[in-house]
Amino acid sequence: MTVALMWEARAAEGRDQELLTWCRAQVLVPAPPRRETFAAPGGRVLVITWWSADLDAELPELPDPPEELSARPVHRWRFEQVQGGTA
Repeated sequence: MTVALMWEARAAEGRDQELLTWCRAQVLVPAPPRRETFAAPGGRVLVITWWSADLDAELPELPDPPEELSARPVHRWRFEQVQGGTA
């Protein structure tokens, strides 16, 4: 089963690059097989990690950034791959 964890934060005013740099420096142990980082207007940063895991597995997630870098609480989502079906 493939699990995708999504982590999204919004930077405090003028701290966009610092939040992005902080996110990219965070190390997950174990490391995910795939990790991508995205930036969007408004200081938003999105990190998606992909894992091969049991549905109930505890997977490492990015922590909350330092308060001074964030404009609001972090949003987190967990998605599980759906098998079968047609488009």
